[in-house]
Amino acid sequence: MSNTLTEIEIYGVERIPDADRTARPLDLFRVAFGGANTFATCVLGAFPILFGLSFWQGLAATVLGLVVGSLILAPLSLFGPLNGTNNAVSSSAHLGVHGRVVGSFLSLLTAIAFFSISVWSSGDALVGGAHRLVGLPDTDMSYAVAYGIFAALVLVVCVYGFRFMLFVNKIAVAAASLLFVLGIFAFAGDFDPSYPGTLAAGDPLFWPSFIGAALIVLSNPVSFGAFLGDWSRYIPADTPRRRVMTAAFMSQIATILPFFFGLSTASIIASKAAEYVDPAAPNYVGGLLAISPGWYFVPVCLIALIGGMSTGSTSLYGTGLDFSSVFPRFSRVRATVFIGTLSIVFIFVGRFAANLTQSISTFATLIITCTAPWMVIMMIGYVTRRGWYDADALQVFNRRQRGGRYWFTHGWNWRGMSAWLASALLALSFVNLPGQFVGPLGELAGGVDISLPVGLAVAALLYLALLTAFPEPREVYGPRGPRLVRAADTPVPPIIDVRPAATEPIAP
Repeated sequence: MSNTLTEIEIYGVERIPDADRTARPLDLFRVAFGGANTFATCVLGAFPILFGLSFWQGLAATVLGLVVGSLILAPLSLFGPLNGTNNAVSSSAHLGVHGRVVGSFLSLLTAIAFFSISVWSSGDALVGGAHRLVGLPDTDMSYAVAYGIFAALVLVVCVYGFRFMLFVNKIAVAAASLLFVLGIFAFAGDFDPSYPGTLAAGDPLFWPSFIGAALIVLSNPVSFGAFLGDWSRYIPADTPRRRVMTAAFMSQIATILPFFFGLSTASIIASKAAEYVDPAAPNYVGGLLAISPGWYFVPVCLIALIGGMSTGSTSLYGTGLDFSSVFPRFSRVRATVFIGTLSIVFIFVGRFAANLTQSISTFATLIITCTAPWMVIMMIGYVTRRGWYDADALQVFNRRQRGGRYWFTHGWNWRGMSAWLASALLALSFVNLPGQFVGPLGELAGGVDISLPVGLAVAALLYLALLTAFPEPREVYGPRGPRLVRAADTPVPPIIDVRPAATEPIAP
């Protein structure tokens, strides 16, 4: 792959050749941090105030959720350098060469959801700021033009690929961070850290609100789990794993900046323009513009533009890459254009015809609830395999073959699949999003949403139990053998081609 920005990336999910793997952990930091250093994260940062917490309570919930979420996310950065491909393909080792489609579709749905949220929130901020600044008409046509510009620019960046996206994020990280810091001067006079919140002392809703706010923050780093391999696959395999994990961890810890911006400005909005933080119909962007001094409207518009480009590109790039991995006849570029076009249609229909803005936020939360157990299975699998993988056997699905170390039972590893399916369904049943989605067990914890902790714990315990009770073939563990679990002397079928023509469907 050329290192120039003007050449379109040619690689899909096949293993990146060692000669082209020239990215550094710092590049991973820039892409991951740039994708979260946006208005969408500021909106999440406002939730502790919407839940009635005080500023300091909200800050504690934010730090708790951010640290725990970053710790969960960091190990997912290791698969890209090891295998030279994205995390969905790497999951073949634990879910089977066909079962890896679970990771592909989870990341596909997550990316479309967060791409939509990014375009909507950034477009709304841009139009609102331009309306206050230069009198731009606040009409559906204005919003449509803003959404269209964002979506088209993001699609161009994603088609050109990783190098161009990295270039955009290098600029976005510095520029957006500077503009958020500039907000300190814009709101310093109105900010009061003693903001008390709306929950009285001893209120029985305190802990449900605190845990709920922490989990919303935690969901932001978790949402990157399926995508880290999209970017880390360009890091050389011999890069120290500690450096790669540190880059992923710090990329999310650094988002304390937009989270703090959202939390602080939300507390000001709650004090000066409370109608914008009504839990029944919150409008953070409108509230932010209402309390902003006139000179900060331009920075608001710039944050919207930069943030929309950064988050949108990281989401859509992963979407195209995963779609090309599920349907190998699609190249990365064709898959990106196809999914990008569908996403743009979805954005316009959802905003102007179906009013899906709140629904897509709920949808994103539910997808993350299903993604977290998948991440745990990947991590447990990494530990039991001692970090050893057969990169060639991971590509069986993409090369339209069958057999190999990760074929298991007709291409499915029922141990990993069962652990993921059971933990995801149980986690969904514990979801408690009042007014949006409440699972059948959502009230068991006194109104506290414990879906993510339940999903994480059940996935870890159940997967380890299944690996112990039903050992996997010794061949999947490499020369050093398994860790924590047993192995079975089960023969592994050789890798064979099953279709002579590339256009024929893959055999089950």
